[in-house]
Amino acid sequence: MNERRASRQLGKQINSKLILNLIKAGPISRAEIAAESGLSAATVSNLTSELIAEGLIRESGVGETTRGRPPVMLSLNSNARFVVGVKVMPDSLVAVVTDLDAEVVAQRVFKDLGEQVHRSGTLDTTPTAIVEKVAMLVEEVIRDAGINRSDLLGVGLGLAGFIDSNAGVCRYSPFFGWRDVNLAAPLTSALGLDVYLENDVNSLTIAEQWFGHGRGYEHFVVVTVGRGIGVGFVLNGRFYAGHQGGVGELGHVTVVPDGPKCGCGRRGCLEMMASDRALIQAARDAIADGKPTVLTDSDDITVKMLVAAAEQGDDLACSLIAESGRWLGVGLAMIVNLLNPELIIVAGEGVEAGDLRFDSMREALSEGQFDSLGTDTKLVVESSGDMMWARGAACVVLSEFFRSPLHRGRPSAIPLGGTG
Repeated sequence: MNERRASRQLGKQINSKLILNLIKAGPISRAEIAAESGLSAATVSNLTSELIAEGLIRESGVGETTRGRPPVMLSLNSNARFVVGVKVMPDSLVAVVTDLDAEVVAQRVFKDLGEQVHRSGTLDTTPTAIVEKVAMLVEEVIRDAGINRSDLLGVGLGLAGFIDSNAGVCRYSPFFGWRDVNLAAPLTSALGLDVYLENDVNSLTIAEQWFGHGRGYEHFVVVTVGRGIGVGFVLNGRFYAGHQGGVGELGHVTVVPDGPKCGCGRRGCLEMMASDRALIQAARDAIADGKPTVLTDSDDITVKMLVAAAEQGDDLACSLIAESGRWLGVGLAMIVNLLNPELIIVAGEGVEAGDLRFDSMREALSEGQFDSLGTDTKLVVESSGDMMWARGAACVVLSEFFRSPLHRGRPSAIPLGGTG
């Protein structure tokens, strides 16, 4: 009897999530829900009544009809629940509160991570210190939003590195130097809220699927270029997480076997050829070698400075930026030859280099594609600020909320027009 009751309960949960996702893409009538879901009219009527009682959906007017009574349309009540998303960076934190449509209702930035120092004189980026700062920022942004804590579904945390989302553990952080650090558990304890940890590129990919360029695409990838090189995947309409979260380390694919040594310990990683960090190091090396350039102070070089120099006609800056773009194109060609996606989105801080970098990237991508693969692939280069990354972390929580119980394990993003 218990097993039968549990089975009925699971079936009800599955059907309820199915209906909720159809309404999320609405407005939609009860009859249309029944037709699209295959559920009976009675089941749809009962479950939509429960969703209305919970405040998750609402009747939003009447639809058009050629005969009979106009159908009552159902829509998502986007203000019924809220989530928090946090982007964690080496020198700052960015937090947002969003509604069920991933629309931002409050935001906060914490900029002084680097100003906190130990007595030893080193920066305090220990896990304990970061957890304390994240918890403080989350509390502040919740107050800013002016919402009831009981309406919060949870907190999403986006962090660069190898993230085991099921365990809520950062297996490796290249920027903080952490290994096997449990972040979700202490934050859950501190906040009294469910906490979902995700790789930041993955969270950005989920955001693109929810409300960005990837919405409506079954097969797309997001490639980020900045301090590192990362990639997130949506395959067959679902976010692809890989085994234990180990996916997307495009920056650590070897492209030059005897190339520069990477922070990972190997040589010739794509990250050492195409990232912002590699670009800046190449400029420093060129200045040290006495190559002619308007750039003189190698210690304070930034990508913006290189772009400004290139726009003034500096040959060295132009060639270095173009070379980094060429290597990035080599990486994109690998993705096309392996997956042949419909869409590639290039994002991250490195986008500020503009066509100086991306013209050569496009050329190398075209040269590296096998036969006709990639001829129909759409390429989008977009600037995604910190707030977009934080919204991505929020979308990790939203994805879990809208996910069907059939899909246990890691959260999988669901397109706004999808059914889960």
